[in-house]
Amino acid sequence: MHEAVLYDKLENGQVRCKLCAHRCRVADGKRGICAVRENNSGTLYSLVYGRAISANVDPIEKKPLFHFLPGTRSYSIATAGCNFSCVFCQNWQISQITKGPRGQIVGEDLPPDKIVERAMKLGCQSISYTYTEPTIFFEYAYDTARLAQKAGLKNIFVTNGYQTPETIEQMVGVIDAVNVDLKSFSDEYYRSLCGGRLAPVLDSIKLMYKRGIWVEVTTLIVPDQNDSQEEITQIAEYLCGISRDIPWHISRFYPQYRMDESCPTTLETLYRAYELGKKAGLNYIYVGNVPGNEYENTYCPGCGEKVIGRFSYSVEKYLQGEKCPKCGEKMPFVL
Repeated sequence: MHEAVLYDKLENGQVRCKLCAHRCRVADGKRGICAVRENNSGTLYSLVYGRAISANVDPIEKKPLFHFLPGTRSYSIATAGCNFSCVFCQNWQISQITKGPRGQIVGEDLPPDKIVERAMKLGCQSISYTYTEPTIFFEYAYDTARLAQKAGLKNIFVTNGYQTPETIEQMVGVIDAVNVDLKSFSDEYYRSLCGGRLAPVLDSIKLMYKRGIWVEVTTLIVPDQNDSQEEITQIAEYLCGISRDIPWHISRFYPQYRMDESCPTTLETLYRAYELGKKAGLNYIYVGNVPGNEYENTYCPGCGEKVIGRFSYSVEKYLQGEKCPKCGEKMPFVL
């Protein structure tokens, strides 16, 4: 076990975790909602520090990040556990395993220095904390990220955005980029399908952008749940209110976990969402989980020139420099 960060000691041996917006009050001998942080005699511990349940090399486009180091590879790690309980989770086998009757903490021993060593050896330019929610293994991610910085690697969170402001302040200067799942613009959706609330996610996106962390956003479009014209427009308008240049990834839903009898999102719905996002004023919108569609590419908002061409997770045409080669408009990329 590894002592946690960002918690307060309370009366009667209880503690208050301040990592995520649940702000769990945890009694002695109990765990928080994520089921990987445990109060032991008034001290809060992380149970997953150094225990990687998944470690792979991915194209950075799989995160998805399309404007941050495009065409590079990212060493991607996760531990067991999550602070959400999304009924459509595609990684439920590892994200929800700690919440079962046995509360299993599984994974291989993989300390931070070995992660960085592997990333360098495999030719990666970044480390991604992904697959499950990285906030719940923050101590592990943070220590790894500090070592990665010294080695010249970038650090990425693929996250549900449920951090507290205190956690985001800890991320500043250490975590370079995030992709935030903005799952809906409905608080009821978050409460009933995810086990969370909407407001903290909106606040996190705004604060991370303000504090200089590179932000891209993904919305999984689930049929009959968050696919209305009104809600899609609300999401796009909210992002526009922060910056029209935030890349928005509209992702196709496939039946998973407790929604395995549902239907995939129709292409018509996805392309309609794309047009609604454009109408709201977003400059960069992408359609995901539909390999080979034209909305995987990056087009200059000034003249329409294709500046980056993609097929699935492969980059086929690269932007040379930071400006559109046709009209000279400056493009928001970290290259």
